Amino acid sequence: MKRAGGGGRGRLVLTPEQVEIRLEPAGAGRRFVALVIDLTLIVSASAFVSQVTLLALPPALGTLARALVLLTLSWGYHVWFEVRRQGQTPGKRVAGIRVVDGRGLPLGLEQSFVRNVVRVLDALPVGYAVGCAASLVDGERRRLGDRAADTLVVRERPPVEHDRRTSGARAFNSLRTKHFARVARQRVSLEEREFLAELCRRAEGLEDRARYELMEDVGRHYRAKLDIEDPRLSGENLVRGLTGVLFADRLSSASRPFC
Repeated sequence: MKRAGGGGRGRLVLTPEQVEIRLEPAGAGRRFVALVIDLTLIVSASAFVSQVTLLALPPALGTLARALVLLTLSWGYHVWFEVRRQGQTPGKRVAGIRVVDGRGLPLGLEQSFVRNVVRVLDALPVGYAVGCAASLVDGERRRLGDRAADTLVVRERPPVEHDRRTSGARAFNSLRTKHFARVARQRVSLEEREFLAELCRRAEGLEDRARYELMEDVGRHYRAKLDIEDPRLSGENLVRGLTGVLFADRLSSASRPFC
């Protein structure tokens, strides 16, 4: 996805298919509920570990172990869940919110690390007063950590059922003309055709960020190589459309298409 702009409530972004969506910032109430749940889990886990180390280890070693565990939980809890669980800690899941990249994509490790390092400043002087004040004056309700990492905490929306057969999604291929098909088959080698077919097969198994960046890079290459000037085509749609043209005969007779 890429950012389409702001204005009003939330942030507008464009999906790889050039569909405009709005990311709606999570309210302070939902964020507070998520914070309380997550802090409760962290404190409970820390207390349990402290009790175990108190009983199982010598005093000096137990103190060191408790300090390491507390440090790991305090810093690693949010980062692990945000990266591995699509931006949702247990608290955020209950509250119906998640953290996303500024373009609406899943968080990367570096972004999550940055926003949680800055959490120390947001928590000052007590009760996340700085973070609360920062979010109140920000149009997208971002605390300092979100601004530093270019992330957003947004409300979770229920998935919308989508039937491509009724909407005609990807049914129209603007590249499917006789002239373009002739040019494409002249300039795209057999090895490249197999690469494109394999990319389409595996695309759905890639993470959103990885798929977007890969498709944009490949699309940029063939946009220049084949003189494609259609600005409406995203990288992914260009790759899929080109693959459909190159394998038109095979697609018409196959029971399951590549793209």
